[in-house]
Amino acid sequence: MSHPSQLSAEPRVTTFDEFVQLADYSLMDNLNADPDATEDGDDRRARQVFSGHFVPVKPTPLTEPEYVAHSSTFFKELGLSDELAFDEKFRQVFSGDIAPAHEPMRPYGWATGYALSIYGTEYIQQCPFGTGNGYGDGRAISIFEGVFNGERWEMQLKGGGPTPYCRGADGRAVLRSSVREFLAQEYMHALGVPTSRSLTLYVSKSDTIKRPWYSEDSYSYEPDVLVDNPIAISTRVAPSFLRVGQIELFARRARSNAHPKALEELRMIVSHLIEREYSSEIDQNLAFTDQLVELLRLFRQRLISLVTNWLRVGYCQGNFNSDNCAAGGFTLDYGPFGFCENFDPQFQPWTGGGEKFAFFNQPTAAEANFHMFWQSVRLLIAEKDAALERFDQVRRGFAEVMQGQILTVWATKLGLVEYHQSTVKTLMELMLETEVDFTILFRELSHIPEDIAPLKKSFYGNTSPQLDGQWQAWLDGWRDRLINEGDLAEISAKMKQVNPKYAWREWLIVPAYEQAMQGDYSLVKELQEVLSHPYDEQSQAVEDKYYRLRPAEFFNTGGVSHYSCSS
Repeated sequence: MSHPSQLSAEPRVTTFDEFVQLADYSLMDNLNADPDATEDGDDRRARQVFSGHFVPVKPTPLTEPEYVAHSSTFFKELGLSDELAFDEKFRQVFSGDIAPAHEPMRPYGWATGYALSIYGTEYIQQCPFGTGNGYGDGRAISIFEGVFNGERWEMQLKGGGPTPYCRGADGRAVLRSSVREFLAQEYMHALGVPTSRSLTLYVSKSDTIKRPWYSEDSYSYEPDVLVDNPIAISTRVAPSFLRVGQIELFARRARSNAHPKALEELRMIVSHLIEREYSSEIDQNLAFTDQLVELLRLFRQRLISLVTNWLRVGYCQGNFNSDNCAAGGFTLDYGPFGFCENFDPQFQPWTGGGEKFAFFNQPTAAEANFHMFWQSVRLLIAEKDAALERFDQVRRGFAEVMQGQILTVWATKLGLVEYHQSTVKTLMELMLETEVDFTILFRELSHIPEDIAPLKKSFYGNTSPQLDGQWQAWLDGWRDRLINEGDLAEISAKMKQVNPKYAWREWLIVPAYEQAMQGDYSLVKELQEVLSHPYDEQSQAVEDKYYRLRPAEFFNTGGVSHYSCSS
């Protein structure tokens, strides 16, 4: 996966009034509003939502909002001028004050409900009403949907205040988690991994909220103090924010005949998913059941590609429930995520995640989410329909296709034409025994060295002459295989396009959000720049700072090596 090429669209939107003209609300125009909702969006109290696809809701503005960052890369792709991020009305709207909105933009946003399943088991305990009717976007409010350069995008405020799904919480996000999500989304995009995108980040200069977190130099597993945090709103953008859990919610209602329109609302949201995420790949002239078979096949393809890309770059989602699984097949919800530094198949940064969502278990979690998607959409195909067997065959093929693509990823990272079991197996055994840095090792291997000396840049553990000998023997065998397969210079160049040089290292992110809490955003901007070019050889100063092993003091440290999702 090479670095994604950037669109070179000339900025043509320079004012808020020009931006507003791009509004086009396919979701609110084509799906059902909650019939119990208010019409003006003043609907922020936690309550049960029994039907409908969305609730109109107004965000809650930040007090004294201040600009922190915007993605110049994404602005350019959308055809937006960088100056727009500093436009007074634009800043108002994307810090939660929707008052400047005017036609065709609407003076309110919307929140959606969804269901939760964990590894294929349905849960309603997280719903305060014990019914599942109170679970959904508790602090995420979409405020804009429009067409930019021919592509439809939905813009969603994270931390925009309470919605009916807030479960009694404040609906806010803190600056710490907002900086992380803002940087991570653009980093993942630069890595070539499908993801939601970052647009803007604003912080309140006066409002704070308390959240449990870690005291300085804490080795506690769970947060041990309450910390005052500035509140922030980040805007994330995607073709849609439809989730597997959302499709699942309407399927649950259809199965239980929760209301007379339940099955019809399931059909509507699945049709909407096809229109929003798969219209360029699914022939609209096909019979609807044939479209559903194609939908399942395409979602399988995207989901498998996504998770194998996660393995390629060392990413761990941390909490891959069905409600955190985008039905469009991209990375969504950067809360308890992390990137593997010291290689460990059971790496899991989130204290609430357990082994189920560990680094190497993500393919299994993905299959559980795919199963819930299959089960939900299947309700729309009659038992006697000829398409049903083809639909079920797509489900049965998931594990085999996933396994094939996982093997391909390891082969590609090593520059091999095809997977070679003993080469990969022996390497992973050596990686575990030596304790290596995942990113640095594969980047150094991308140079195809003759001697193991460069590989030692990635070693956390102490080596021995015997272990060094094992590494050299493996290296010699691998090099011989590559020499037989092609030109080493060409292979090396390709390896450098799939093995990034610069990784997300939490101990380098922490100072950025800590300085940002003091009003200094310079490190956020520096990280933005470095992480925007993760495959490139950058300056020596950048290499010295960002291409190095995690210092010993940051192992087993609360908020760095592990963290809760108190954001």
